[in-house]
Amino acid sequence: MAQSDFFYPENSKRRQELNNLHQQLLNCLSDSFDVTNELSGVLNMHLACRLESIEMKRNGTIKENCDIIIKAIKKIQKEVQRVDDVLKEKLEPTLYRKLQDIRERETEKIAIVQKVMSVILGEATSTASTVAVKLICSNVTTVVINKLVTVLAQIGASLLGGIGVAVLRLGLDMILHAILGAVERSQLQAAIKSYEEHLVEFKSASEKYHHAIKEVTNTLKCRLK
Repeated sequence: MAQSDFFYPENSKRRQELNNLHQQLLNCLSDSFDVTNELSGVLNMHLACRLESIEMKRNGTIKENCDIIIKAIKKIQKEVQRVDDVLKEKLEPTLYRKLQDIRERETEKIAIVQKVMSVILGEATSTASTVAVKLICSNVTTVVINKLVTVLAQIGASLLGGIGVAVLRLGLDMILHAILGAVERSQLQAAIKSYEEHLVEFKSASEKYHHAIKEVTNTLKCRLK
């Protein structure tokens, strides 16, 4: 038992709660690393991109790891924009508008994109066209990814940003010291509140991100069978 627990008996329970919330945040971060790498792999394979895989810094801070994901996502967005720019330049305005129309069937959009994929890749492939349509004409890049980047930036700039990823290696009685350098009840409550608020938003954003990327990869797997 920490010395402060004699004065604040609820601190022990709060430390455990803080520990659990920290682990949940790390799980979300880890999942985001995995899905971002999966998307990079799809783009590298089908759209002739050069995107490096990323790894979580186990001895880094939460902010440092958020920044790693944000940087990787921005590279992905840049590559998708590159493809979109070619499509916009090479397609007739009427056809390009069809790509943005949610009422148009996906098969029609793929056929449209396939007409100019040779400009990007040197050859026309249905899988590459599928990737382009899924990423450019869906909410993956326009909404989902932007939302995740926003949430990651907020977490990095918050009270949580300076916390080390490896803080769980410390004993429970050391966690608060590692996070805030003190064991006062108000600081524990502030840390818990910060975790809870950001986790709600981060979980929602990351789940949508994961679902969107899985949709892309699952579509490709079906086409490649």
